Amino acid sequence: MHTAVLDATTVETLVSAAVAAPSIHNTQPWRFRLDSDALTLEIRAAKERGLRHIDPAGRALHLSVGCAILNLRIAIEHFGWEPVPRLLPRPDEPDLLATVRLGGSARTSSYSSLYDAVWRRHSSRFPFSERPLPTAVIAELTEAAHAEGARLHHLPPHSADSVLRLTREAEHRNTTDTDRARESRRWVTAGDGTGLGMPSAVLGPQDYREHIPMRDFGARRHPALLTARSFEQQPSLAVLSTAHDRRTDWLRAGQALERVLLVATAYGVRASLLHQALEWPDLAQRLVPWPDAHPAHAQMVIRLGYGPEGPASPRSNMAVLSSGDA
Repeated sequence: MHTAVLDATTVETLVSAAVAAPSIHNTQPWRFRLDSDALTLEIRAAKERGLRHIDPAGRALHLSVGCAILNLRIAIEHFGWEPVPRLLPRPDEPDLLATVRLGGSARTSSYSSLYDAVWRRHSSRFPFSERPLPTAVIAELTEAAHAEGARLHHLPPHSADSVLRLTREAEHRNTTDTDRARESRRWVTAGDGTGLGMPSAVLGPQDYREHIPMRDFGARRHPALLTARSFEQQPSLAVLSTAHDRRTDWLRAGQALERVLLVATAYGVRASLLHQALEWPDLAQRLVPWPDAHPAHAQMVIRLGYGPEGPASPRSNMAVLSSGDA
């Protein structure tokens, strides 16, 4: 039997670690409930923060929650428990996306080096340098994804150019689709004091924000951006994919994504996420440019590199942690 005490301060820290995870448009679409008798934290979808037009199937919501699950697992282990996650544990409660039970004493794990990164990780939407990622770092990032049941494919230059073209096409569609554009404006540059949404400060330098008002990199080769402060000419991009495309795969992909981002943070590598093309099924199918005998489903495009840290998106106090029986 584990002898550590699950007091209020520890629970608060566990949930704070979970909500430090990235989420699409910083919607933070999660809620937490503690079953103190079972020593189990439930993670439910906050459907009112879902993106009905941008993410109608809820794939990005599940990825976001998957990122929070990974952070929660790391924090639980940091405090000495063995995290025991279950994905979609109750079919009759579709909004219950996962439970994580605090098991016995934690075994030695590679998570030990990632706890500090949980608190330091955030996206950087600023230009990176042309310095390439070391081969050893790319290998570590690839292994991080593999450890969570996903695949990370670092793109060669010609494939990266193809993905950027798909991203620009998706961005064009998003800005010309009235419903999607309105939904994005609701969350981007929100600044309403709730801690939700993306305030303008995190979107990158004002010099080119007018060309990329809601995302970070799709328009990097717009003629107006070819200035001394424009983005790197040859970005380092990676595609995260899974063998299947079910809800459980989305949750696993989110955990893999966050593990990749935390390992990158530990190595001083900045990252930002290019989600645009994944919001259009026909474009998403073209994001897996490598030949493979087995099917692969792209789940995220990640831009990696060295550059300024940039400001962090705020976090909300609206996770709504309750305790006891439902």
